[in-house]
Amino acid sequence: MSPTSLGVLTALTAYAVYSIADAMVKGLGGELSVFEIGFFTTLFSVIPALFSKPADERWRDTFKLRRPWLMGLIAVCRTASAMLITYSFVTIPLAEAYSLVFLIPVMTIVLSVVVLRERVGLERWALAIISFVGVLIVVRPGFKEIELGHITAFGCAISAAISVTAMRLISGEERKVTLFALPGLLTLIANAIGLVIFGAIWPGWMLLGGLLVCGVLGGIGYLLQIAAVTLAPASRVAPMQYSQIVWALLFGALFFEEAPDAVGLVGLTLVVAAGIGNIFIDGARARIAGRWAEYRARRDQPEPSGFDGPGPDPV
Repeated sequence: MSPTSLGVLTALTAYAVYSIADAMVKGLGGELSVFEIGFFTTLFSVIPALFSKPADERWRDTFKLRRPWLMGLIAVCRTASAMLITYSFVTIPLAEAYSLVFLIPVMTIVLSVVVLRERVGLERWALAIISFVGVLIVVRPGFKEIELGHITAFGCAISAAISVTAMRLISGEERKVTLFALPGLLTLIANAIGLVIFGAIWPGWMLLGGLLVCGVLGGIGYLLQIAAVTLAPASRVAPMQYSQIVWALLFGALFFEEAPDAVGLVGLTLVVAAGIGNIFIDGARARIAGRWAEYRARRDQPEPSGFDGPGPDPV
């Protein structure tokens, strides 16, 4: 399996893990504040890092930054996206929150061209536009009331796209402990400040157990996301975000009595179709390139002369 294919598979796994954690966050939203959820899930997300830290890296090296400005940008953006989307999951339907979060791939594609100078074909731009139209159909601004949760989900999309692009820029330069611990520490501090300002209650053991599972899953998802953007270009990893719509519809219907109407399903279908189209475009391009290379190799081979060595010429 090529590094790019492995990166795509890793991204799919990361987003599946994220989706389970997101559904649990929504379930906890009726009992705890956004800041409590954010504080404890961030605290518990450190657990996967304890078992995944490279042997040649030390926790005390977290602040030994090679690209401090970019690393600071990643930490701020990840903190913002985590806090904003937590509010969205708690206050609006999962499918609507995800439809806005799905703008991350569109924005990442734009940033991959502008910042990373990656080449993106016209067909990928067309699919990005289709997915954007699908989001508009789901949310329907002007026809449905736009809640604060919709706005925070859009803010999450912007922050996350910047974070993904910045991680691609520093790929292979910063330590893994830095990529994991620094954004987590900043998120922990921001939520702690929120708890001090708005107050909090100590969660019971059942709620604490739910927060523990959410945090561990979030930590695993983030480690997988780091691995994905390291293995594959950002424009290839980003479309895998669309797989979360399947999980959103499933969890929303099973646990939260959320089901989009017919118009919303049309929009979600466009979003999913655009994401799948991105995958098939890449596969088709790879097959065409492989067959073209085979054709050129055969074409460039010398014609047999009919004379294989010393001796009389063939009659």
